[in-house]
Amino acid sequence: MNEKLSKWRHDVSRLKAAAIAAKTEYSAARKSVEEAQSRLSAIEEARAIAQAVAQTLQEQAHTAISAVVSRCLSAVFAEPYEFKIIFEQKRGRTEAKMIFERDGHAVDPLTASGGGVVDLAALALRLACLQLRQPAHRPVLVFDEPFKSPSPHYRERVKTLLETLAAEMGVQFIMVTNIMELVTGNVVDLDTLPAKPKATATSVLRRLKEKD
Repeated sequence: MNEKLSKWRHDVSRLKAAAIAAKTEYSAARKSVEEAQSRLSAIEEARAIAQAVAQTLQEQAHTAISAVVSRCLSAVFAEPYEFKIIFEQKRGRTEAKMIFERDGHAVDPLTASGGGVVDLAALALRLACLQLRQPAHRPVLVFDEPFKSPSPHYRERVKTLLETLAAEMGVQFIMVTNIMELVTGNVVDLDTLPAKPKATATSVLRRLKEKD
């Protein structure tokens, strides 16, 4: 009888120890779950804040960029397209899609709107990016034959637009062109410059050595 009591006591003690261990493990697991839930909540809150900030910045960028592009288009074309940027979430990333609209309908700028609109929009986009860039860089834009596509009767308006943007925004445009209707400001006529012998590898090395 004493032997059975001793065995029962041993079993009870073992079960109590197991229960205490299980309770301790449960408490630790519950604490880990609570901590994980707290971290998850903090991450979701931070993500929501980041998304809100990103959306605000996107809206500000859209407002600034579309205003410049739409202004440039309306300054040249009698029935200009409205420029818009659509932000879409794809594969966990924000992608920007640029469209032209007329009468509430989106059009493909390369097929429906004509190259003249695209040329002018490209100028305006570069100008807008220059304005938004931080820290600010020297306001200079360089172009090589940027306005080949616009019809001849739009060229005078393009030149006036360039002059206006340069005066209002303090931007210097350096443009290479053979279109005389676009000539404005300080002009360097390459045809009037004295001809120089073509550089060779030997002559370039010689000049570099002279500089050293």
